[in-house]
Amino acid sequence: MSCVSDRAKAKAKAGAKAKAGAKAKAGAGAGAGAGARAKAKAKAGARAKAGAGPVERLRAICMEFPEANERVSHGAPTWFAGKGKVFATLDDHHHGAPHLAVWLPQPPGVQAMLIASEPDVFFRPPYVGPSGWIGVVLDRHTEWGLVQSLVHDAYVHVATKKLVRALTGT
Repeated sequence: MSCVSDRAKAKAKAGAKAKAGAKAKAGAGAGAGAGARAKAKAKAGARAKAGAGPVERLRAICMEFPEANERVSHGAPTWFAGKGKVFATLDDHHHGAPHLAVWLPQPPGVQAMLIASEPDVFFRPPYVGPSGWIGVVLDRHTEWGLVQSLVHDAYVHVATKKLVRALTGT
């Protein structure tokens, strides 16, 4: 699959989420209760992401997932799916790297495809790269819709079936 179609897919996914959020807000009346408050809080978080720095934006994206939690691991902010596996870790100029990035586990084949498509944006991170993880540079013209889509894919890749069901509502 070409990077162009990946980007289009990511942008379409982000647009669909925004439309769904707008419909939910329009349908939630004043007496809608806790569900409406949770949706309003999520929407406020999305607005905050837009004006925040890259680390804050990444944190906001990662914390949207069911039972996501942040802990420091190996000296860097790291996000876990429940009590389970890592789905994102921050690379803040790790060992003198020239970039701020996020490392994400991905299904087989995705790493090579992304690196070949845009080597200035994607890279094979040290330590976890041989296991299929992808590095995504965050401190250059970042396409946050694409980052959000890749974080989503990473979460689904490592999360338990229970957490994936909570995410998808099935």
